[in-house]
Amino acid sequence: MLQTWTMWLWAKATRLLVLTTYKPNVTHLYNQVTLKPGQRLYMVNQLYPYTVKFTEETSTPRPVGEESKSLKRPNQMSEDPAKKVSTTSHTDHHRITDGSPPPKKTPEACSDKSESAGHWSQGLKASMQDPQMQLYKDDRVVVIKDKYPKARYHWLVLPWESISSLKVLRSEHCDLLKHMQCVGDRMVQQCPDAHKLRFRLGYHAIPSMSHVHLHVISQEFDSPCLKNKKHWNSFTTDYFIESEDVVAMLEHHGKVTVKEGMSELLKLPLRCHVCRKEQSTIPKLKEHLKSHIS
Repeated sequence: MLQTWTMWLWAKATRLLVLTTYKPNVTHLYNQVTLKPGQRLYMVNQLYPYTVKFTEETSTPRPVGEESKSLKRPNQMSEDPAKKVSTTSHTDHHRITDGSPPPKKTPEACSDKSESAGHWSQGLKASMQDPQMQLYKDDRVVVIKDKYPKARYHWLVLPWESISSLKVLRSEHCDLLKHMQCVGDRMVQQCPDAHKLRFRLGYHAIPSMSHVHLHVISQEFDSPCLKNKKHWNSFTTDYFIESEDVVAMLEHHGKVTVKEGMSELLKLPLRCHVCRKEQSTIPKLKEHLKSHIS
């Protein structure tokens, strides 16, 4: 009888579980063991799953020295004492859990994560697919509202064809860019304020956003999103290349040439694009621009 009882106990204790304890007391289903901080508990059981509950005696306060050491331990667990440590196999990695299985990753969650992990410069590719952003589309291009407009009217004309930048444009893209310009002109014609506002159509020499896009922007620059010198100079200096000039370069040279030192244009003093009078700050510039708005 004793031998049978011993064999039963041994069979019940054949699953290996190695735990680094962080509480002084561990309560098992059948007994309670008092452990010191950092002491390891070895249990064996291959037939039945083990559930180990960590408890802490409040009647016996821990020495101050031990508490400070525990706080400095980099891998110290901060789970609630009622949390359980469970394992399903002696080859599984141990994890802290509240008894419920980990949530499964859905395809939607994965896609959201990958999209959010994408660089912000790729944002145009997502915006051009958003029906709420689209103002016009055909089989070659789509027009969207600029998320951070620098004027009352600021639209972007983008080709469905994947074209990363002006540098990769070639002569075969001439028809596409002419179509983009025609669509931009059509947007201006349909604008209710077209009779009193001036518009420009063009490209940034060194755009911050990937995917070629044509800016269609009104020239009063009345927008809270226009906040700094870089914003202003990117639309009012040679950094902004007219659409006709880009098409002409493709027709004559088969490529678009961006001059050296274009980025330095963004550092130029603030000057009114109408009278060329220099202004010291953006607020003063905006106040000055009101004199040119009829």
